[in-house]
Amino acid sequence: MVRARPDSPLLFDIVERPDFSFETAAKAEGLWPVAGMDEAGRGPLAGPVVAAAVVLDPANIPDGLDDSKRLSHAQREAVFETILGSALGVAMASVCAEGIDASDIRKASLEAMRRALCGLPVRPKLALADGRDVPPGLPCIGRALVKGDQRSQSIAAASIVAKVMRDRMMADCGKLHVHYGFEVHMGYATQRHRVAIKAHGPLKRLHRVSFAPFRLDSEETAEAETASLGY
Repeated sequence: MVRARPDSPLLFDIVERPDFSFETAAKAEGLWPVAGMDEAGRGPLAGPVVAAAVVLDPANIPDGLDDSKRLSHAQREAVFETILGSALGVAMASVCAEGIDASDIRKASLEAMRRALCGLPVRPKLALADGRDVPPGLPCIGRALVKGDQRSQSIAAASIVAKVMRDRMMADCGKLHVHYGFEVHMGYATQRHRVAIKAHGPLKRLHRVSFAPFRLDSEETAEAETASLGY
């Protein structure tokens, strides 16, 4: 007999929180230290993609670790400081807008994670990467975890470090380029950002001119010029 599905809604949504189980299992396999890797800034129209690699101390795991997108600015800043003060190793790396344009955002993100891992002061035996891809060229075993920042505390720590560092970089860009509001939108395609680009144009070495809005504008301009010449 097939039991009918209840039509009453759940009283609450079950939110998955990261834990240390992947790292503990790896340690039992003899794969220790374990580093978590993640990036911030795949989607924006401007700025670098920033990655971080973190090796947590199993005896001193910070409270509040979670996917950086599920934390407020104040929460990220507080946990960031705790991570820096307690982790066995933390490293960051970035690929600039020109580097993104020269390849693509996926490759640039993986390269930033590889660089961050290579910059750790401790040599991991296993690297856990958020997403579906393992960065090529790692100096250790790599494993990809889909939604890793919501499952692994090491990846969650890396996501927080990457996000905080990128936000600070974009806030500094906002001080230099006051018309664009980078300190507010962090380079994402908000209405304010699009209006600023239309009024002042893209910034060399900061805007990702290979991204769709810039490509489409360029194609439309070329078509208009061609039409004006009667071709």
